Amino acid sequence: MNANAPLKQFACAAVAGMLVAGLAHAAGKSEDPRAWLDKMNQALAMRNYDGTFFHLSQGQVETMRIVHRVHAGRVTERLVSMDGSGREFVRTNEELTCYLPDQRTVLVEPRQDKNPFLGSLPQFNADVDAFYKIELLPPGRILGRPTRVISVTPKDQFRYGYRLWLDEQTAMPLKTQLCDSRGQVVEQILFANLEMPDSIPESAVQPAVRTAGMKWVRQGPPSPDSALPATAAFHASRLPPGFRLTVSGAQTLGESSSPATHLVYSDGVATVSVFVETSPIAPPSSAPNAAPPLQGLARVGAGYAFSTVVQGHQVTAVGEVPAQTVEFIAHSVTALGAAGPAR
Repeated sequence: MNANAPLKQFACAAVAGMLVAGLAHAAGKSEDPRAWLDKMNQALAMRNYDGTFFHLSQGQVETMRIVHRVHAGRVTERLVSMDGSGREFVRTNEELTCYLPDQRTVLVEPRQDKNPFLGSLPQFNADVDAFYKIELLPPGRILGRPTRVISVTPKDQFRYGYRLWLDEQTAMPLKTQLCDSRGQVVEQILFANLEMPDSIPESAVQPAVRTAGMKWVRQGPPSPDSALPATAAFHASRLPPGFRLTVSGAQTLGESSSPATHLVYSDGVATVSVFVETSPIAPPSSAPNAAPPLQGLARVGAGYAFSTVVQGHQVTAVGEVPAQTVEFIAHSVTALGAAGPAR
């Protein structure tokens, strides 16, 4: 497998999904911030909306358009970069298609989750309370609309928090901030305009990118046929407080003929994906023209990716979390039955 495959696979989801993660919805007169978050998730999933927003991250500003169409029980979404790259992302109930004109590539992959592009926050339970503080802040105004302001603050350095400005009447998020444990803003989303019509035409969710001459790459879904041999099974032997394994399986990445181990660890809010190549990395002497394994930290949207080699296998951990979290998890990966993590 190409050593860059996990990062390529994650890049599409990172831009299309993590780009605007953390947006949320609330409505009604309830003073319970948890109730506002629940209503937010319902509005993001069930409403029709079409808007333009500014995405601010790492000193860069990008203008994006989001179209979310619900028709006859079927949801279709389109996310468009209106600056520079011209990238578009179209997602149906079944799959995500990433149109990347700057790379002359179209990437098609099965839908990995049911959340809308604008993200959602899960139900906060007693376990999550140990690591996050959720509260209602003084109200504000965005786009001339009154908003309820919700704060979700991490209690340690292993996760990010959120500040959410939720339209009091429609329950849609008009402004969101992703924040570190010190309250510093890591990423910000601010709507310039937002419409919520009763219906949206199908043409509004069709891509405008011309695909002639572009390379199409279809990513295979996890399946029983791609089950990993027992000798190739890996896990994280140590995790940051609150994180646990939520998904374990095999996934074919890009054009690879062999599956990679895919592990997902979550604390109920933050999520980290780990990809482990099942084929050992060949030494340079036996494959002088092979690409070297990935090593080190890389920024992916508002989050990070960390790659290393564990027991001769390429390991990449990616997530919208602080750098030390992906490093911690990647370094703790080891083969099942091994004494401990290899460094």
